[in-house]
Amino acid sequence: MIRVLIVDDHGLVRAGLHMILEAQPDIEVVGTAADGAEAVKAVGVKEVDVVLLDIRMAGVGGLEAARELAAASSRREVRVLIVTTFDLDEYIDEALAIGVDGFVVKASPPEELVAAVRAVAAGGAFLSPSVARRVMRAFTRRRVRLAREPAELASLTGRERDVLRCLVRGLSNREIAGELHIGETTVRTHVGHVLAKLHLRDRIHVVARAHEMGLVDAD
Repeated sequence: MIRVLIVDDHGLVRAGLHMILEAQPDIEVVGTAADGAEAVKAVGVKEVDVVLLDIRMAGVGGLEAARELAAASSRREVRVLIVTTFDLDEYIDEALAIGVDGFVVKASPPEELVAAVRAVAAGGAFLSPSVARRVMRAFTRRRVRLAREPAELASLTGRERDVLRCLVRGLSNREIAGELHIGETTVRTHVGHVLAKLHLRDRIHVVARAHEMGLVDAD
């Protein structure tokens, strides 16, 4: 079971999210909280796999709570999924900088929320399509070439570069396997090597770094 903590300062929203998630056979809502401070305390005493955080809340906001959760190195790792109405660029940038695992807008259909919870609980990442487009545009506008990036790219093998291009296009492991005619296990191995060599934690940051390095235009 995926154990979820719902954090939002509106009772109706909490109830709605609770109803959607509890209807899933593999998800259990283990608690709710009305602000970030309550969320951090709850994670300290409950077994939680995924925390759903709103951004703007009375009291401690979601981004501050996400930062506290990320800094609590002594605590068992908890995945953080932002669920908010406010998909502003500055919020998206800050959330990704903190290291949240997903970002879903409240206008999304219920099945997208469920998919996001499952994705981040499994160790992946998730962005609503509208957020993903904003991230890609933002990094295109801010393309910065760091001195160490060419060395990072040079460390990739030819096949790892092929996998990187597929990741930038948003392909799943199965789709990459089909396109490159290799097994999914091999794809997972290559993805792991790409993340390690580029010093990145997940696919979201792979896309962001690829745009910074100009790989989208170059390829």
